Amino acid sequence: MSILEVIALTAKDAVAAQEGGADRLELVSDMASDGLTPSAATFKEVSKAVDIPVRVMLRDAKGFAPGNLRQLRRQAWELREAGATEFVLGFLDAGGEVDEGVTLNLLAELEGCAWTFHRALDNSNDVFRAWTTVQALGCDTVLAAGSPRGVEDGLENLKKLTTQTPPALLVGGGLQQRHVPELLAAGVTGFHVGSAVRPSGWDSPVDAASVREWVTRLV
Repeated sequence: MSILEVIALTAKDAVAAQEGGADRLELVSDMASDGLTPSAATFKEVSKAVDIPVRVMLRDAKGFAPGNLRQLRRQAWELREAGATEFVLGFLDAGGEVDEGVTLNLLAELEGCAWTFHRALDNSNDVFRAWTTVQALGCDTVLAAGSPRGVEDGLENLKKLTTQTPPALLVGGGLQQRHVPELLAAGVTGFHVGSAVRPSGWDSPVDAASVREWVTRLV
C-alpha cells in the first residue's frame, strides 16, 4: 500500500495533515532554508496533537554539510528526551559523496530510532553510488527526487531506484499529482509533499482537503 508523508511546521499543520489522511509527518522549521531542525517544544506540541508517526528533521544549515555537529547532536538528544523516535537526516562531504563519518556521528544519538536519509542523495555525485552507501548506514527510507532539479527531471532515476530497495524509496521534491500514475506503475509506494498541500504556498498552513485529494490519487 502507498503512504503519504506531509511536511509540517506546526501543530496546526499536523492536525490538518492527519485530518486529510496523511500516514506520516516530516516535522521541520525554516523552509526558507529548505527545512531545519524544529525545537523540542514544537515536537511536543505536534506529538500531543496527532497520533500518526512524526519524523523530525536534523539539519542546522542550508545545504548538505552540518553547521555545528555538536549542536546537532545536542538537538537530537533533546528531541529524544521529548519523545521523538523517528528522524530525517543526511550529509555530503566537500567532494559530493555521502559523508559517512558525520552521519554515523549523529546516528550515535539515535540508537534504536527509525530514520530517513533525505535529498542529499539527489545532490551527490552519483545517486546510485550514494544509494549503496546509504544502504549500509542503516536507514529504513530514502527521500529522493532522482535529481537535484526535482522529480520531473529525476523520473528515470527514480524508476531504477525502485529496483534497489530496501531501504524504502520515498519520492518528493517538486512532486506533482501528474507524476503519480507513472511512479505507481513503476512500483513506488512512498510519496512526500510540502507546498503541494498548501494552496497559498509556504506562508499558509497545510490544507486538509488538499491532503485528502493526494490520498485518493494514491489508492
